[in-house]
Formats: sequence, C-alpha cells, structure tokens
Amino acid sequence: MEQRSATHGIHLKDKLGYALGDFAGCLGFALVSSFLQMFYTDSLHIPLQQITILMLIARIWDAINDPMWGSFVDSRKPTRFGRFRPYIFGASFPFAIAMVLMFVKIPGLSTTGYLIYAYITYIFFGMMYTGTNIPYGSLASAITDDDMERSSLSMWRSIGAGLGGLPAQILLPLLVYSVGAGGEKVLDSNKLTAAVACLAVLSLIGFFAHFVMTKERVPLPPDQKQENHSLKYSLKALLKNKPFLALCMVSMLLIAFQMYTQTTYNYLLKDFYQRPELYSLVTVFTYLPMALFLPFLSRLIKKFGKKELCSAGLLFSAVINIIMYLIGFTPAAANPYLFLVLLFFSGAGQTFILLEIWALVMDVIDYHQYLSGRREEGTSYAIYSFTRKIGHTLAGAGSSAVLFAVGYDVNATDVGQSAEVVARLYDISTFVPAVILTLMFLILTFGYKLSRKNLEEFKAKMGE
Repeated sequence: MEQRSATHGIHLKDKLGYALGDFAGCLGFALVSSFLQMFYTDSLHIPLQQITILMLIARIWDAINDPMWGSFVDSRKPTRFGRFRPYIFGASFPFAIAMVLMFVKIPGLSTTGYLIYAYITYIFFGMMYTGTNIPYGSLASAITDDDMERSSLSMWRSIGAGLGGLPAQILLPLLVYSVGAGGEKVLDSNKLTAAVACLAVLSLIGFFAHFVMTKERVPLPPDQKQENHSLKYSLKALLKNKPFLALCMVSMLLIAFQMYTQTTYNYLLKDFYQRPELYSLVTVFTYLPMALFLPFLSRLIKKFGKKELCSAGLLFSAVINIIMYLIGFTPAAANPYLFLVLLFFSGAGQTFILLEIWALVMDVIDYHQYLSGRREEGTSYAIYSFTRKIGHTLAGAGSSAVLFAVGYDVNATDVGQSAEVVARLYDISTFVPAVILTLMFLILTFGYKLSRKNLEEFKAKMGE
C-alpha cells in the first residue's frame, strides 16, 4: 500500500514542469511546421520536388533512429535522476543548436549547396528532436499511474505545446517579413534567423525548468530486468496491440492535419487574402476554444469518457471543414474574417483530441503492459513518435506536392503568384483538412477499442 501511494499524488509543480517540456520542444517543432517550407522555397529557392524527396529521406532515417533510441532508453537502468529526465535534458543542448542551423542562409551557395545544407541541418534537427521527445513522451507514465492525474498531465502538455507554438504562429509573422520589389510582403531570412536564435535560448531555459520541476514516481515491475529487453519482442507485442495501432494512425493524421494547415494557411493568408499578418490570428482562433473547455473537461471525461469525447469532436470539426470548402464556391470565400470564425468552430471540435491525446497514449502503453507483462514506455513511445513523424512527412511532402500541382512558383515571391494559383490555394487549404478529419473520426471510432467501459475492465484486471 505504501508503494502504491508513492506512485501518484502529483502537484502543480509537476504539471507546470511537464508542460514546460513540451513548450520547449514545440518552440522548434512549430518553426518547422510554420516556416521551414517557406524558408526553403522563398529564401533558399529549393525546388518543391526536392523538398518532397528531402522529407521522405529524413523519415526513412527516422524509421531506423527512433526505435533504436526508444529501445536504448528502455534497456538502461534507472539513474538517480530517473529513467527519462536525464536524456531529455542532455539532448536539449544540441536540439537548440539544430534549431538555429536549420534557418541559417549562407550567402553565395548554389541551389545544390543549399539543398545539401538543408539535408544536413534538417536531419540533424530530427535526430535531436527524437533525443528529447521520446523520453519526454515516455515520462508521463512514470510521473503518475492515476488515470485522472494522467488526463491532467495530458491537458497541461497540450497547454505547453500550444504556448510553445505561439511565437512561430503569432509573433514571428509580425516580425520576419519585409517589402519586396513588387510591393509584396516577402520572408526576410535575416530576421527569421535572429528570431529563431532567441527561441533556441528560450527552449534551453524551458528544458532546464522541466528537468528541475518533474519527478518520476512509477517504478518498473519488480520482476522486469532491463538487460532482458528485446526490441524484436517489443515490436511483436505492439503489433498485437490494436488500440495502439489505431491511435498511431489517428495521431499520424492529427500531426499531418496540424502541419499541413499551418503551412497552407500561411500561403493562403499571404497570397489569397493578401493579409499575412492575420496568420497570427489563426492560432488564436483555433486554440481559443481549448481555453473555454478546460474548466469543464475533467467532468466531461468522467461522464462520457476520453475516446467518446474525442470522436464526437472530430466529427464536428470535419463537418465545419466541409462547410469551409463549400463556401469556396461563393463570394463569401474572399472574407478572411469569416474564414477565422469557422476556424474557431473547427478548433472547438479539435479541442478534445488535442487535450486528451497524451492520456490516450498512456492508456495504450498500459495496455501493452497488460498484453506483454513488460513496461516499455521508451519503445512504445518511439514507435508512436515515428508514426507522428510520418504524419509530419505526409504534411511536408504533401503540401509541397499540392503546391507544385497548383502551379506555385518559388521564383515569383517578389512579384506574387498568378491569379489562377491564388484561386486554387483556397481549395487545397480546406478540402484536404476536411478529408483528414473525417479519416481520424472513422479510425478512432471504429478502430480504437478502449472505450471508457473497456478501459475500466482491463485496468481492473491489472489490479489498478
């Protein structure tokens, strides 16, 4: 009984510290989502086809790197600082360096030179993001074993992630543009690099605070020996975990949706609406519903269940995005403020999956222990993280391919795109998100079997 009581009972300090970990990581991740492709096209003038290949090659390396890193973490004996926290803090320094290098434009390089530089810095950033993110994602299951406390950690992580995205999504659009030769607003690479350097320093501060403020409470099962860890056995067990596989698919599509919209909305507001400064409001209107639902979320979870709320929200958001697409056939599509209002309602539907996705991750990790008898957060989260990176790739490569398909000209940034290209930007910014949200709803509803009732049953069998 004494051991059990020590495995939960988190404090506000833990919640704040855990939120700061994702805040620090998302400072860099949001930069990639919002500005990396535009930096490649508008500043380095790398062809869109080459960007697509870069994204695909980076993910091939992740397929090797992510499971190896997760398995390595699981195979190590706990230190006096815990099983996960030392790795997060140690990787935070090269992560910050990688953030800056990725957005540096070296004068005088050829297009091929810039492409090679992009390969080196982008893949290096991905490896360092893995170094912090896999132990960070695994950490939540070690902080507490209480279901409602885990939901609380998931909410705080989402808050930290949202705040970490604000500089790239709200502040930078007001700071990193200059006026081009044709009077158009264009991305200024020097301003962008200086801003990224400031965010890198802030990221280091966030990771340090995270390390100091969090505590690992949940021990390994007493009969589990780390030297017996087998990546092959772990992968085989995870492939039998159907809720885990379904959640990986949902999360892959969620990150693809977020990154795709962040990229295409940037082009949409710059070229279609001619109001790039309004990109700052995209995040505000999308995430404002989250703040409105937070005070009631715990009660809603107790009444309806995590999966049930997330499924209903995704369906609502999908319907809103279908309406956004259909408005494109009317003159109302030219009104940027109507677009923002619809984003608010779309964000309301996304709120539940955004706030509870990490609690769902902890549930499927528990379910892996139920099926396999071993607690292997690192390997489980590494595979889960890799599927999110596939979503990252789908968004990066997909948005590049879609922009290429509609005729976006990377060499016309100073004089603006053609009227035909501008008209098509609205379609690709609304139709594709509607399809992704619909797929997420179907997979979560029919593929993720850990409903509130099923969750209670298997955790009762585990003795919780």
